Amino acid sequence: MRALRSIGALTAVVMLSLTPVVPATADSGSGHGGGHGPSPVLRQTTLGPVAGVDERQDNGTYSWLGIPYAEPPVADLRWKPPVTHAGWRAPLATDEYGQGCAQPGRFFSPSPDGPHYDLDVRDGLGEPVGEEDCLRVNVHRPATAKKNLPVVVFVHGGSNVVGYSADPMYDGRTLAEQTESVVVTVNYRLGLFGWLDLARHDTGEPEADSGNFGLLDQIEALRFVRDNARVFGGNPRNVTIMGESAGAVNVWGLMVSPLARGLYDKAIPMSGGLSTTTPEDARAYADGLASAAAEDAGLDGVEEGARLMEQMSDDDLIRLALRHGLDATPAVIADGTVIPDDPYAALGDGSNRNVPVLAGNTLEEGKLFGATIGAHPQSDYDRFTTQYEFDPNEPSPWGVEDFIDERYLPVDAPGGWNEESDALTDQVFMGIAEESMTTLQESGNRNVYYYQFAWDDQPEPFDEVYGSAHALDLPFVFGNFERNVFSYAFSRANEPGRLDLSDQMIGAVGRFVRTGDPQTGRLPVRWRQWPNSVVFDADHHRARITTGSFS
Repeated sequence: MRALRSIGALTAVVMLSLTPVVPATADSGSGHGGGHGPSPVLRQTTLGPVAGVDERQDNGTYSWLGIPYAEPPVADLRWKPPVTHAGWRAPLATDEYGQGCAQPGRFFSPSPDGPHYDLDVRDGLGEPVGEEDCLRVNVHRPATAKKNLPVVVFVHGGSNVVGYSADPMYDGRTLAEQTESVVVTVNYRLGLFGWLDLARHDTGEPEADSGNFGLLDQIEALRFVRDNARVFGGNPRNVTIMGESAGAVNVWGLMVSPLARGLYDKAIPMSGGLSTTTPEDARAYADGLASAAAEDAGLDGVEEGARLMEQMSDDDLIRLALRHGLDATPAVIADGTVIPDDPYAALGDGSNRNVPVLAGNTLEEGKLFGATIGAHPQSDYDRFTTQYEFDPNEPSPWGVEDFIDERYLPVDAPGGWNEESDALTDQVFMGIAEESMTTLQESGNRNVYYYQFAWDDQPEPFDEVYGSAHALDLPFVFGNFERNVFSYAFSRANEPGRLDLSDQMIGAVGRFVRTGDPQTGRLPVRWRQWPNSVVFDADHHRARITTGSFS
């Protein structure tokens, strides 16, 4: 199994002082040093010098973690467009991930004590975690002297409410090394901090009044990538925007946003389509939240509540939303500036006809969302604990009935878990996937590719409880099978097959980000245009890749 341990535990960090340093350029920073010449992980960005982590001996990569690309969006900058970071002069140590953005704790949130995944994540469920000061990117590249590499900018998922770029599934080192790419992962504002259209904050400035602060953060990160790709050996004219779930919704949003034009060349939206909310719904949500703040304080009215919200801490704002059932923030907002009034018309206007797209879904997306239909008899706390402590290499003490309510058993009966989760898959994911892909293709795009991820070769009972659930393709695309939320699925028995499948998927992504075509010499099938698809699966021993058609 690939070893992907903590970056900080693997390597010594470049020692820094206030003594002036001659910063490495994109050219000099590619050297291998060995005690001679500039450090390969000291690079001069447009904001200032950054000193990263040299992992040549352990993982074959260089990494720069937690680079601040914008000023902290706090105080007067809360609910405002991102402001480019003022910069720094002394080398900035970039050897640790930055904090996850402020959010209500869920399964895919950071631990309450920092931006990492461990059993303590369960203690943050339903509680505020993360911080407002969070706008950072992480950069990974192969530890070679190669330049002009493709750049992949990954936007994490989480319903635009939760998630963080330090999630171990998104560790970009294996993907960077195996695809010979520069991989960038992004933090952006979430929930009520990232998507809020409150009347009190109307400024007369369209971007500031859009409410789309999370998407504006992503655009600011893309500008940082454009300005600094060559610093890290990347090609600013070959940038792929990649995202999963809400991250994929955001990728489609970036594709129709006039503010993002020229900042990307290809797109990989995984398990998400173009989906927006109206300004009216966004305003109704914001007014409802403000009214709730006023009500809790014994006051009345949106204006009073909005004034209180401006003074509240990030934790108190999250508690307010949780208390009133308002943590599911409407996003992305079709405000007419950041996102056009008619997003699908913009997607179909031909402006993206030359942007290759590789989209996909997991076969059983809906099986991750059993809580929405009361399918789980356990609390989230107990279910997280059980799955975290489960040993996939030992006989399971659990059965399907421990995870799926008796109303949905047997799983293959009419009205059972399989049928009901399939309905969730169709309702939530497949409609917008089909409409997005078809609209893009009808605009004249002749490079629209699609995959389905069908791997469910997991220990019992998880092969039936979750199967090829939403987001399970992420560890395969990133090549990360160490401890993460899906660790219950990864056994020694299924290791040969899933590693082979991961290699095939990484190979297709690598080929796509370089050329715009995912067809590799190793693929045993021909990858034809949408609505045709390639189906990725594996047994215990090897990948099983076939073709299919969207239906």
